[in-house]
Amino acid sequence: MSALNQLTIAEARDALRKGETTATDLTAACLSAIEAAGALNAFVHPTPEIAMDQARAADDRIAAGEAPAMCGIPLGIKDLFCTKGVPSQAASRILQGFRPEYESTVTQQLFDAGAVMLGKLNMDEFAMGSSNESACYGPAVNPWRRGNDTAPLTPGGSSGGSAAAVAADLCLAATGTDTGGSIRQPAAFTGIVGIKPTYGRVSRWGIVAFASSLDQAGPMTKTVRDAAIMLGAMAGPDPKDSTSADLPVPDFEAALTGDIRGRKIGIPREYRMEGMPAEIEALWHRGAEMLRDAGAEIVDISLPHTKYALPAYYVVAPAEASSNLARYDGVRYGHRAKLAQGDGITEMYEKTRAEGFGKEVQRRVMIGTYVLSAGFYDAYYNRARKVRALIKRDFEQAFAAGIDAILTPATPSAAFGLGEMADADPVAMYLNDVFTVTVNLAGLPGIAVPAGLDARGLPLGLQLIGRPWEEGDLLNHAFVLERAAGFVSRPDKWW
Repeated sequence: MSALNQLTIAEARDALRKGETTATDLTAACLSAIEAAGALNAFVHPTPEIAMDQARAADDRIAAGEAPAMCGIPLGIKDLFCTKGVPSQAASRILQGFRPEYESTVTQQLFDAGAVMLGKLNMDEFAMGSSNESACYGPAVNPWRRGNDTAPLTPGGSSGGSAAAVAADLCLAATGTDTGGSIRQPAAFTGIVGIKPTYGRVSRWGIVAFASSLDQAGPMTKTVRDAAIMLGAMAGPDPKDSTSADLPVPDFEAALTGDIRGRKIGIPREYRMEGMPAEIEALWHRGAEMLRDAGAEIVDISLPHTKYALPAYYVVAPAEASSNLARYDGVRYGHRAKLAQGDGITEMYEKTRAEGFGKEVQRRVMIGTYVLSAGFYDAYYNRARKVRALIKRDFEQAFAAGIDAILTPATPSAAFGLGEMADADPVAMYLNDVFTVTVNLAGLPGIAVPAGLDARGLPLGLQLIGRPWEEGDLLNHAFVLERAAGFVSRPDKWW
């Protein structure tokens, strides 16, 4: 058997059931790996005592024969999820010292299923970023390197800590959130699987909000099967979240039949971007061939409003962020600036927010406030909402024409170096989301699957987009792609 921390969820579940290992041994192996991986800066609030208590309770459940699939599985939790009594600061100085008195619905469901929390994971501040460089903790580091080059690479963002931790075997899986690609892009950069479910499939209650109409939580795992198992534990209706769908949660693992004969896979011509690297184009073509070889029909399709998706996203998301982040004012919780004599409440708000929010968050709050202001609301925000409706309609028409899933690249490049883009034009960084934002704008499920390596030995991913509420089918298509690609590469351990 592999080292315990290198197991997949499915392998660990089976080993636990057979008595080949225990949840406490599994958890101890992960805690040791975390302790030795400080160079990755993935875990920012380790919780070893909680982890061992939960592992012992999981062992008792397994011994009693009443254990669900996630029982005893050690996980990392993105710092965006509120966890009772544990620092939950969304990687922001403004929430320093905040320990919630409640548990997010997602973490509560995972703990009810017997999962073990190893600690909280690094991320971009308030989930705003594509490189994990806006965190108050400093950047998370990708365990992958470009050949013999020791320059540190980004694990992607905003769920960069989650991606780095899973790829480096510090945990068996992790939670992530995806507002414009923040699960799928880091998954592609680190050679793991990440699924963003349909908007409303997973409760947002207790997850620090970025853009409420776009945010969605999902699992980041080593395999597609693991994603299916973990999503089953995370998903479901929640009376505390009015946007969660009152739909039963199917057995996503049972949907992994590996049979996609007769299915139609759409290849959107608008995703062939000008200047797309030849390696990405070749990988995309190879992915289509793999699905064709498995019996699917490959169909060229058009999603004509794709070119407007990025500008529409960067109006809608900052607008919602400026509204959501108004609550961080230094009055009720979190950081409060020291005031000079004579300062009033206005000065307190201004100084607290200036000290507490990082540059990227400030930039997006200002953009959002601008596009919602009286003189520009119709010119920007309302127009972006109309474009969003057209993007959603493009997908609806493709699915109505019989398309079962859509195949695209996950990212426009492999992982780039830390610092290579952060200080450049921020728009260059925003372009990292070019293949992923449409899925959030339309509320659809999307999954990134590792499918190959570039010339420098870095992982590249492909994205599959599914019909709303049909995550089972989407996971099955991804399962076929994963099996055909046969991606088994691991980063060489240098940390």
